[in-house]
Amino acid sequence: MSDASTPPRPLAISPSRASDYKRCPLQYRLRAIDKIPEPSTEAQVKGTLVHAVLEEMFAWPREQRTYPAAVKRLKPNWEKMREDDPSCAEPVEDEYQLLVDARTLLRGYFTMENPLGFDAHAQEMPVDFTLPNGVPVRGFIDRVDIAPTGEVRVVDYKTGKKPLPRYSQDAQFQMRFYALVYWRMFGVVPTQLKLMYLKVMDSMILAPSREELEYFERDLAELWWKIEADGKSGNFRPQQSKLCGWCAFQHLCPVFGGTPPAYPGWPGSRAEESNDGGAPEAGPEA
Repeated sequence: MSDASTPPRPLAISPSRASDYKRCPLQYRLRAIDKIPEPSTEAQVKGTLVHAVLEEMFAWPREQRTYPAAVKRLKPNWEKMREDDPSCAEPVEDEYQLLVDARTLLRGYFTMENPLGFDAHAQEMPVDFTLPNGVPVRGFIDRVDIAPTGEVRVVDYKTGKKPLPRYSQDAQFQMRFYALVYWRMFGVVPTQLKLMYLKVMDSMILAPSREELEYFERDLAELWWKIEADGKSGNFRPQQSKLCGWCAFQHLCPVFGGTPPAYPGWPGSRAEESNDGGAPEAGPEA
């Protein structure tokens, strides 16, 4: 939880927090408002490591972006992660296996894409913005590519399994979310949205239209207004589902006989803090 002397950071919506709320409003509250710590998983650590290497790689000259060169950067990046946050090693049972698995994910990337042929326009692009309809948004875009002819591609790396089509709603939500945000920030609708599932060497690709993003923007606003209403009333109800078995907050959930902590209050939103949601004049810098 936040220190009592430090004002809580105003809230905004992101793909992960939107997914939390749709899955279980109480889970959203405990993560986004109470900010109760959760243990990291080895899968999360592995994903962070692979993302770090790919981000570093695109800063190299094109001719140096090879699979062997990327693999050589796994161990140094892992050592830096442990130095920056020693707790990241806690869920890792076998460090050697972690590096082997990460190497396999890098092999998946190089099988899917040839980084010798293009440069990334931006990587780990931070998003902290208020949409024209007043919805505050926040997050990071893994990579933005801009073709010489001006087409924009938004790319996100995934190190887990590719979901079956009937379970792909969260993935598509994330893709449309960042397409909408990019459009509203820079005035250009991305030509392509690409989720790269490195483990299975397969992609999910969407080509959004302006009309589609306008509909999505309205749906996102409705979701945010529900969150805001619950936030101001403090009434975040638990919602039981098959996913409860993986929830770290069962001991705080009434469904499982637990009691949530006292509600700390609505911390406000990014939109309430500032109404200057105008678009910047230039695109993101790499």
